[in-house]
Amino acid sequence: MDIILNNRPESFDFEKLTISEILKLKNYSFKMMVVRINGRLIKKPEYNLADVVDGDDVQILHLISGG
Repeated sequence: MDIILNNRPESFDFEKLTISEILKLKNYSFKMMVVRINGRLIKKPEYNLADVVDGDDVQILHLISGG
């Protein structure tokens, strides 16, 4: 499967993955994130259900708070 992850091409040896699986494979453990698949916002409770397939554009943005 070939996708765009955070504006970079990525390849995985799977036909599809969930957002949770991608987070685990990429070792992303951020507490606050915004996730989008093809521009559609994915809420945290949907990470186990949201499938990513070949050609998808995935954005996983780490939010940093401060002031």
